[in-house]
Amino acid sequence: MKAEKQFRVSGKEKIKLNEWATAPKKAIAKGDIKKEIAKDIKFLKENQEMLYAQDRRSVLILFQAMDAAGKDSMIEHVMSGVNPQGCSVTSFKSPTSRELDHDYLWRIHREVPSRGDIKIFNRSHYEDVLITRVHPEILVGNHLPDIWDVKDIDEAFYQKRYKQIKHYEDYLADQGVVILKFFLHLSKEEQKKRFIRRIEIPEKNWKFSEADVKERQYWDQYQAAYEQAINATSTKVNPWYVIPADDKWYSRHLVSEIINERIEELNLSYPEVTDDRRVELQNILKALEKND
Repeated sequence: MKAEKQFRVSGKEKIKLNEWATAPKKAIAKGDIKKEIAKDIKFLKENQEMLYAQDRRSVLILFQAMDAAGKDSMIEHVMSGVNPQGCSVTSFKSPTSRELDHDYLWRIHREVPSRGDIKIFNRSHYEDVLITRVHPEILVGNHLPDIWDVKDIDEAFYQKRYKQIKHYEDYLADQGVVILKFFLHLSKEEQKKRFIRRIEIPEKNWKFSEADVKERQYWDQYQAAYEQAINATSTKVNPWYVIPADDKWYSRHLVSEIINERIEELNLSYPEVTDDRRVELQNILKALEKND
């Protein structure tokens, strides 16, 4: 079965994250995975050039995950072969005061890729239905009408946001933006191991944050928030992919495969040159040769 189908959340049925694997069923040789990723990178590079030349569509790849799930290294490895002129990464952190003076999708829409480009979102608009689920007090400071206290935030508020996000993503898809949404599904045990490595290995100390450990106490609440968001916003056109993330190389392989499977569906090609244009180019060629 293709990775795209195997790890896709279609939206037809509600999923339970605790029933989805966080690791491969059997061990896979790292060397074999690296070879496959190298093939995927080559394929993506070739198709990126056609995507740019065709100038009809763009690709938006977004990653959401718990801390230490490997988003940064995922982006580094999977996108290592693409032309940086047509690919960029945006990391969304806490909103600035300027961003809070706009609607929550404003800062997102500013970063949507131009036609022909690939854009990666490290976190995304989903933060506004994830972290705020766990810490609703954040919304009190977001200058929202009718939200003056935590008690003003109810389930209807989040259901409305899910609907807004679905409509927004449908709009982008209609405009030629291919959206790939990846949730890197990490186990609590593996997260603990990675936090410990960040402390024990000096070269990784810079990655460690006490805030990450503090958020770990809300693990169950975050899992519930992700599950709700994925179920509410997975559609046939804009599905979520739940990727086992305990093995970093395995998760990189799956993501690179899914990206390529989706891009392959676009049937990209270089623009055809008309007969008149061919004649024009031949005349230009003759003139250049003559001048030399």
